[in-house]
Amino acid sequence: MAKTYHPGMDHDLYPFSALPSRQKLIWPGEKRLAVWIVLHLEQWELEPPEGAVRDGRFRGEFGNFFPDYRTYSTREYGNRVGIFRILDILDRYQVPVTVAANSALCQQRPRLIEECLRRGYEIAAHGSHATRMITSAMSAVEEGDHIGEAMATVRQCSGADRVGWIGQDFGESPRTPQLLAAAGADYLADWPNDDQPYWLTLTPPLVSLPYHVEWDDGTLMALRQFTAPRYGQLVCEAADRLYEESAETARMMSLGLHPWVIGQPQRIRYLDQILSHLTAMDGLWFASAGEIADSFRAQTAPPAGRP
Repeated sequence: MAKTYHPGMDHDLYPFSALPSRQKLIWPGEKRLAVWIVLHLEQWELEPPEGAVRDGRFRGEFGNFFPDYRTYSTREYGNRVGIFRILDILDRYQVPVTVAANSALCQQRPRLIEECLRRGYEIAAHGSHATRMITSAMSAVEEGDHIGEAMATVRQCSGADRVGWIGQDFGESPRTPQLLAAAGADYLADWPNDDQPYWLTLTPPLVSLPYHVEWDDGTLMALRQFTAPRYGQLVCEAADRLYEESAETARMMSLGLHPWVIGQPQRIRYLDQILSHLTAMDGLWFASAGEIADSFRAQTAPPAGRP
């Protein structure tokens, strides 16, 4: 017997919403396009524990060695050297930054967190390690402990009561959004399905901030093998198009940066070019993830949570 389909989604996390049907969104100062920069600070393990899951997209990067010294060393280069190239560029433009920080990095590389806090950056929870994604293989207790430990560590190291969640490599189980809402997450940035924030139908309700993987530096240069010049061009093209479309209602765009990718000496100048292009555009609002979530909450009513 043929299945009967009904209007809407195949899950109850959020309702379907076509962008043209929404109320007009306006950013502070009547800015048109919100830009939030996401700086990833991740702790890569040379020998992850048994059962740990890492992003399968990178498994063929340097072969299937164990221990994988070359992958480990490349990531470590980002935390030892590449990060400081990025910070130098960001200092030049004085723009807000949201840091996606693994809890293990907060504990084992405190110097990097101190550098970010000294600059006033927002710190968001990003799981525990780059080699330990949330998956449905976890039990509810294991996943709840993983989320709770990561958020508690970031709260402690940043001194912030409100902490958002940017999942490690977008790893989630069907339970994850509700566990984050119950844990008091300020926002969730795992769903790249829109150009505006939207409400998740949870208890309590939670704001989803779409993180755009289409112009994330790791996605483009490490996975899709884009050249650095083309990466820089693509990001600017995306910003130009989103700005054009934002004449009717405000839009947002994320810019994901990984020190082991864009922090390489042959690539760093393209971050400079991107920020030069963006800061020259009139009507852009550079903001942290938390600021964007706050502005959205102030303009829209949350839905009823799950019973």
